[in-house]
Amino acid sequence: MNLALIISGRVLLALYFLLPGIMKFVSWDMHLALMAEHNMVMIPVLLAAAGAFEILAALALMANRYTALVSLMLAGLVVLINFSLHDFWNYSGIEGAHEMQNFIKNLAILAGLLVLAGHSSPKEYGLKAN
Repeated sequence: MNLALIISGRVLLALYFLLPGIMKFVSWDMHLALMAEHNMVMIPVLLAAAGAFEILAALALMANRYTALVSLMLAGLVVLINFSLHDFWNYSGIEGAHEMQNFIKNLAILAGLLVLAGHSSPKEYGLKAN
């Protein structure tokens, strides 16, 4: 049962990154505009890098490869995205509420990634299993 839950959670977390990673390329112009609205720099390069990383990282999680490292790298991406694109403190009304909801949701995703990294094989850290 525990193994089934861990695998299910890992795959669902992977899907959370796979689908948006693909959509960054499918809806390229929309994502460019969103990043420009937040005054980001090197937008096409960052967008392509984020999309490619999300896709590759999701596939690695699904295959249970480098799970701890990939989870921690995705956690870093979530933190960067949260503070650069879900800056609810710069908005008011419904837009501010929507960005705060995304910010808080991403904290839950961050928590899931940290738990996944923590439950990964000690071998991934170069440690011996107990």
